[in-house]
Amino acid sequence: MMMQGYNFTERVRKVLAYAREEANELHHEYVGTEHILLALIREGEGVASTVLQNLGVDVEAMRGRMLGIIMLGKSDAHRMDLPYTSRAKKVLELAMHEARKLDHAYVGTEHLLLGLIAESKGIGAQVLVEAGVTLDAARAEVLRILGTSEGQDIAARAQRQPVRRASRAGIPLAERARRVIARAYDLAAERGEVRVSGAHVAIAVLEHGEGAANAVLDRLGADRAALLTALHRLAPTVHVALTPETVLSLEGPLAESYTAIDNELHSGAGPVAGTGHLLLGVLQTAPDVAQVFEECGVGVEQFRAELRRISG
Repeated sequence: MMMQGYNFTERVRKVLAYAREEANELHHEYVGTEHILLALIREGEGVASTVLQNLGVDVEAMRGRMLGIIMLGKSDAHRMDLPYTSRAKKVLELAMHEARKLDHAYVGTEHLLLGLIAESKGIGAQVLVEAGVTLDAARAEVLRILGTSEGQDIAARAQRQPVRRASRAGIPLAERARRVIARAYDLAAERGEVRVSGAHVAIAVLEHGEGAANAVLDRLGADRAALLTALHRLAPTVHVALTPETVLSLEGPLAESYTAIDNELHSGAGPVAGTGHLLLGVLQTAPDVAQVFEECGVGVEQFRAELRRISG
């Protein structure tokens, strides 16, 4: 589905299909904000679901509250072309607006959740706010998980960097992921390395402390402090003199990680690569890093499965 240049993710399409099913089961002749919220709860695995969970929402209680408010309709027809109410249409418009504000080129379940709250007058918004899910709280949690655009910060960091950076074309990186990569370059330079390794990227991800990668590690119960300690042993300082003419290379482990990331995106993991994709790419292509994570109870397939669970 495309609306005004914005891609609706497969998960959002699923949610909208669920919304029609919810409306039909309630014998309604329309899809309203209440059906969209019921569908988000039913989907249960996207970023929106993770946001609700992290904000302490009991989604089953919320669903019960919704069904206690909504009155059954009288329609006996089961239609898949039910029209959206004006409020539901507004939710979709606001979801696209939220995606633009976050500099995302797609609309995911997180944007749909923010659109529901921002609409403010529908049943969906009322039940969410009643449960303590305000727009500010939900947006802050989305940013904590996915990140947002900070182009000026990236530019400033690049100007301070004492060495030039080779670029890798063709991988669409989210702004948070670009910040992590920038830090990985810094780590390599600080240690006198002329190659950016998987260990540098993994350290940068953990130092960043937020984003999807860290959310996945938290969900898997990983000891991030222990991981950092072990990763630093993989990336010691080698004291090679760097000059302003030095170009940090993407050849070797990180180049292989970029290929793995590209493969993940093409397999439907998402339209842009975030911190979760970066770390997954490293785990797939840097055996020494993967071993550190394995010893801390985080396997590659565990990480991939949980990343896909929370990715909208």
